[in-house]
Parts: sequence; C-alpha cells; structure tokens
Amino acid sequence: MLVLSRLRDETIMIGDHIEVTVVDVRGDKVRIGINAPTSVAVHRKEVYDAIKRENEEASRFDQRQLDGIRVPPAAPAGGGRPSKASRRTPDPRRRPGLEALKCKTA
Repeated sequence: MLVLSRLRDETIMIGDHIEVTVVDVRGDKVRIGINAPTSVAVHRKEVYDAIKRENEEASRFDQRQLDGIRVPPAAPAGGGRPSKASRRTPDPRRRPGLEALKCKTA
C-alpha cells in the first residue's frame, strides 16, 4: 500500500483521469473529494462489499426455486392458427393468365 501525506486542498492523481483531493480535516475525520470518469464506479468500501455480496447471492442458482414453475407449451410455428385465406387452395380460374395481362391492340 502506498501511503502519502497531503494537506487540505492538495490532490493525488491516480492514473491520468482520477483525482483525489483532501477537502477538509477535522480531528480524526478526513473529507476527500474524488473526481473520476463516469465509467469508474466509486463507492465507500462498506458499500462496495455489500454490492459485491448481493451480486454473488443473486447469481447463485437453486433448482428448488424452479420446481413449482410451469412452463406453457410452445406456440405452433407461425404464431398460431393460420388465417382462413392462407388455408384456402388457390383457384387457378380466379387468377388472370398472361393473356389477361397483355395489352390489347386494335
């Protein structure tokens, strides 16, 4: 562990982007200010330990938690019953052939 002495309003740099400044000293209590990018999480040690402990507990898998859960059957392919139009067999007489599409000339 690196131990440094600083007076009020003096700063310590950690890397290129984190500044730790002594803001105030009163008796045995030191107030510090931390300036860090938003991508760096900054927590008091006891808060960090609580977050870590809760994340570890939440990540544990217990089969008993799933025992009473029923999973509904999967829906048929295509999202359910096909529409009436898609079930109908096409009638070739109802579709125009190439003759109907050609331009008639006089």
